[in-house]
Amino acid sequence: MSNENRILENWGYPNTVWFGNERIKDLAKACKVLGINKPLFVTDKDLAKTKMVEETLEINKTAKLPTAIFSDLKGNPLGSHVKKGVEAFKNGNHDGVIAFGGGSSLDVGKSIILQAALNRPLWDFADEGSFWQENDYTESMAKNKISNPDNLKPFIAIPTTAGTGSETSRAAAIINDETKVKKIVFHPRMLPTLTILDPKLTIGMPAFLTAATGMDAFAHNLEAYCAPGYHPMADGIALEGMSLIKKWLAVAVNEGENLKARGHMITSSSMGATAFQKGLGAIHSLSHPVNSLFNVHHGLSNGIFMPYVLSFNRPAIENKIVKLSEYLDLKEASFNSFVDWVLELREKIKIPHTILESAKITDHDIEKMSPMALEDPCTPGNPKEPTLDDMISMYQYSVQGKLF
Repeated sequence: MSNENRILENWGYPNTVWFGNERIKDLAKACKVLGINKPLFVTDKDLAKTKMVEETLEINKTAKLPTAIFSDLKGNPLGSHVKKGVEAFKNGNHDGVIAFGGGSSLDVGKSIILQAALNRPLWDFADEGSFWQENDYTESMAKNKISNPDNLKPFIAIPTTAGTGSETSRAAAIINDETKVKKIVFHPRMLPTLTILDPKLTIGMPAFLTAATGMDAFAHNLEAYCAPGYHPMADGIALEGMSLIKKWLAVAVNEGENLKARGHMITSSSMGATAFQKGLGAIHSLSHPVNSLFNVHHGLSNGIFMPYVLSFNRPAIENKIVKLSEYLDLKEASFNSFVDWVLELREKIKIPHTILESAKITDHDIEKMSPMALEDPCTPGNPKEPTLDDMISMYQYSVQGKLF
């Protein structure tokens, strides 16, 4: 292994991040640093059966850290998964959570930490609740005997995919079992206490999942960059995140064992989630109903909807996209050149051009999903304010393969 592949880095933005190949070997050390003596290990059902999880748990076992597994969750996780996880956390008298896997595992893990400490329904911290923002938050806490958020237990995030960036975000995407609507649960203290970014853990990702999660990271960086408002730090991070994706996503898809590519992609994923504190937009708004109703992978749907939303937003973002094209060193610094490159990238990594290739959406489905997309918490961040008819049109165009 080259010296470059053995580089270890400790970063401090936005949270504590330990980066490097085989950094997972420092898991027990991380627990010790955070004062975790009895962690709950949160992962999904399929990953729980793998040798990778077995080897990770062995690290804690060797360090005499009793670690229980909670794996009753799946992709596009439900509120009921979180509820069961909270019960396991409390019944096991655990003092911290290690979330291991893709965005679903990490989102459930941080939601367990939140729910275990705060005596309120999960949806109070979703977009329509935003309980933590209330002016009388302290008074309400005392009145309702709510635990202080300072009592949230430590949370270690260990991603095994390179897309969601949940390891550096303060939010979780959870589906409400009753309404079937994907909600964004948010609390400032949901930011992982410590993140371990180990590129080697992503080596096992198949090409399809590498492509889909990579497009998720791309969508996060792109929508953050295009979101209105003044946040030059987010813009700078998003620009460099997209530069890494341009150079390394196709390499990671086609050369799955390439550790350099894997390292840059897992970094760009964390960068995207750091940048999207500025905002997201209609790519995510259109994706969320499809994820919850058709169980389509979130990154895949983001990749499919991307060019349709870009072309819809053109009047509001053309100047920024011209600058982005120049930064990415495309053959021409123009909006059309950027869209053409996005289409070429999708084709190269086998992302479908239409949503029909992943979900058999009908006109009736579009009629149902469009209001959901319009009301999605990501919609206000879209650079061009969409109407209900606009959401309908974007869905229709994604079915037809037609750009605006």
